[in-house]
Amino acid sequence: MPQDGKPEHQLPFTALGLETFNQTKPTIGPRMVLPADTNDPVAICDPQGMPREDLFQLRTTQILQTPSKVMILYQFDQIWRVIWTDGRELPGDAEPRWFGYSVGKWVDDYTLVVQTTGLDDRTWIDRAGRPHSDALRVEERFHRADRDHLELSVTIEDPKMYTKPWLALDKLRFDLQPRDFDVREMICSPSEFAQYNKLIGNPASEKNK
Repeated sequence: MPQDGKPEHQLPFTALGLETFNQTKPTIGPRMVLPADTNDPVAICDPQGMPREDLFQLRTTQILQTPSKVMILYQFDQIWRVIWTDGRELPGDAEPRWFGYSVGKWVDDYTLVVQTTGLDDRTWIDRAGRPHSDALRVEERFHRADRDHLELSVTIEDPKMYTKPWLALDKLRFDLQPRDFDVREMICSPSEFAQYNKLIGNPASEKNK
C-alpha cells in the first residue's frame, strides 16, 4: 500500500484516522515535507516500533529460537523482539511498549502466526505517516517457503483508525545468508543526526534563513 496518491492505495480511514493522518508530516510521498519540517518520531531517534520495523528499513534480520520463545534481531537500530511461543495468550491490559507484546502460534510445520498488541501510539505505522491508536493489533505470518526462503506478511487491524483490517506487507521474501555473514551495525545516533541537519537537512529546508 504505497502512499502515492492513487485511489486504489487509499486506506479505509475512520474520521479520526484521517484527521490524525493529516497531522503527520512525512518526508516521502505526495505529502512530503523537507527534512527539517518533519514530525516523524524516527527523525529524533525515537524507536520505530511495530509494525514499522517490518515496513521501513527492514534489512538483515536474525531469528533465534528457544523452546519458549522466538527472538528477532533487526539490523536497523540494533533492536530485538521477543515473541512468546509457550502457549500463553495476549494480556488484556498490556502496558504500552514501543514494540508491543507478542505471542506466536505454529499453525503448521512451516508457518508461525504472531499477534502483537500493547503498542505505543506515538509511533507511526510506516514512513508515510499512517497513524495507529492504542487499539492496534498487528498480525505477522512467517512462512518458510523452502529451505532457503522465508516469507513475511503483515496485516493491520485498528478499529479506531481504520474501518477494516488491511494488508500492509504481502509475502516479503527473505533469503538465507551464509553462517559467517557479518551483520554491520546501523544505529540512529542523535549526535550524527544533528550534524546531518546542520550540514544538509537545515540548509536544504532553508531553516537557517
